[in-house]
Amino acid sequence: MAKHQFQTEANQILNLMIHSLYSNKEIFLRELVSNASDAMDKLNLLVLTNDAYKGISFNPRIDIVANKETKTLTIKDSGIGMNEEDLMNNLGTIAKSGTKAFLENLTGDQKKDSNLIGQFGVGFYACFMVAHRVEVTTKKAGEEQAYLWISKGDGEFEIEHSTQDGHGTTIVMHLNDDESEFLDTYRIESIIKKYSNHIPFPIFMDKEKFVPAKKDDDGKEIEPSRTEIENKQINRANALWTIAKSEIKEEEYKDFYSSIAHSSEEPLAWMHNKAEGAIEYTTLFYIPSKAPMDLYRVDYQTGIKLYINRVFITDDEKELMPTYMRFLLGVIDSKDLPLNVSREILQSNAVMAKIKNASVKKVLSELAKMATNDKEKYKTFFKEFGNVLKEGLYSDYGNREKILELMQFNTLNSPEPVMFEEFLKNVDETKKEIYFITGKTSLSMLKNSPALERFKSRGIDVLVLNEEIDTIIFPMVTEYKEYKLVHVNDAKFDENEDEKKAHEEVAKEYEGLAKELKSSLGESIKAVEVTFDLVDSPVKLKEDKEDPAFMMAQIMRQMGQKSDAPAPAPILQINPKHELIIKLKNSVDQNLINDAAHLLLDQAKLFDGVELEDTTGFITRLNRVISKAI
Repeated sequence: MAKHQFQTEANQILNLMIHSLYSNKEIFLRELVSNASDAMDKLNLLVLTNDAYKGISFNPRIDIVANKETKTLTIKDSGIGMNEEDLMNNLGTIAKSGTKAFLENLTGDQKKDSNLIGQFGVGFYACFMVAHRVEVTTKKAGEEQAYLWISKGDGEFEIEHSTQDGHGTTIVMHLNDDESEFLDTYRIESIIKKYSNHIPFPIFMDKEKFVPAKKDDDGKEIEPSRTEIENKQINRANALWTIAKSEIKEEEYKDFYSSIAHSSEEPLAWMHNKAEGAIEYTTLFYIPSKAPMDLYRVDYQTGIKLYINRVFITDDEKELMPTYMRFLLGVIDSKDLPLNVSREILQSNAVMAKIKNASVKKVLSELAKMATNDKEKYKTFFKEFGNVLKEGLYSDYGNREKILELMQFNTLNSPEPVMFEEFLKNVDETKKEIYFITGKTSLSMLKNSPALERFKSRGIDVLVLNEEIDTIIFPMVTEYKEYKLVHVNDAKFDENEDEKKAHEEVAKEYEGLAKELKSSLGESIKAVEVTFDLVDSPVKLKEDKEDPAFMMAQIMRQMGQKSDAPAPAPILQINPKHELIIKLKNSVDQNLINDAAHLLLDQAKLFDGVELEDTTGFITRLNRVISKAI
């Protein structure tokens, strides 16, 4: 018998299970039944598509046996089974992406951590919540040797050769003394109906059946009543998505979600659609109420399972739906794809492309209905998944307008986020320009940006976009229907000839100060220029969009790549009406002008959410200026 150590992450998960962070222990049965179903799905596909498995019998069933005398609960399946390598990979390690992040996110608060574990999905290891010893006997389909895996959840497991009739896996759990409830047949059946009723394979269990007494015509008892044991199917074993919507209860939709999401939380919404005609397919999509931990990871786990004529094909194909809809969980079941479809075929298949396009439009349509009919629910959705949906503005040009209409934005004049359609009502219909500002800073800082002062003075509302993703996406969203999207720095307001002449004269007066400021700041800025856009602030920064470095950064961004090249130096704009700038123009104190130049540049950077490189220098200069003023 060979002893092995659990992988570090697996051992940490085991410790969590054993110390029962999960208050909802019954989910161990959901996890094990789900694994058994997956094992039969895999075998089913191989038997149908792989010549090496053609001679293997596929008689799918899951058996649950509760033995009160030995205090053991057994779950047996007729799936693909495992060999020694599979046991090492599946029952000794955790390959799921985000394991480390999951463990780091644990707080020690039982309620919060329970929800996290529900999101993560603990699979096989959940059995150690109720058992002090677990034995797994398994034989892989097409192979002769069976294996026995044993562990007490103490950081070690053992593997040895064993014997077993037929392929599949049998898990025997030796339950803890205080977990006898899971030996009660009614309790087990209620858990199965709650979480696994629509697992597509039958689940059997021995149940007591009451046989009434037999009596003759005179009412005299011939045979006494008795109890018999009957092996009975305890789940419906039908694919929920294949049932007509009118025949499915709300609770059944929720229960099915629980089985595919490995979560006790209810879904936020679901969409069940059956298409008939040239292409026949069914989709059942769920929107979770909480974002999964790996939502922003490159190696996120897709939540969509592909079936062909109810035969499971894959749950690891990210091309089934666009990445900006990776929050969806559910099923696509097609009748028009070959069973032996490969990943390459899926990515280029015309049928799959039509299913994908139609499904995307359906989801966007349902989200639009939610935004109109259930504003609170949509607010929850957007809080969890709004930034993911924004990615579609960049990647899905064909649906860009529909996606933009689903956006909720902070605006200059609104205390709460508003729908894009609501914002449009206040846009000047003669000019048809939608103004926006982006910045990696807090919402309050961005709303008070000097760049917005001229809009405030004119009562013009502006989209205030302070998420990091906004700075990447919105420079590429240039229009919506007949409207133009314009960054606040590029907005131009009409001036009459007298105003233009007056501005030119003032700008000439400040040419000397502009040269002195540029001399003090050197290469850290490209130029200093006078602006009449500011009202309350002395300075602001402006990007030179004609700068080759800026243009290259934009090209790289449009290609979905980050540029390592340094950002081009900004232009410092000064407000000739501000008291500070007026006093600097009239000052002959070169040291003061030099300190003020750096302080004003740092002030402008802070408003733009740029971290100061020389904090010590900033404080030293600030103290010198304050000392002179006192």
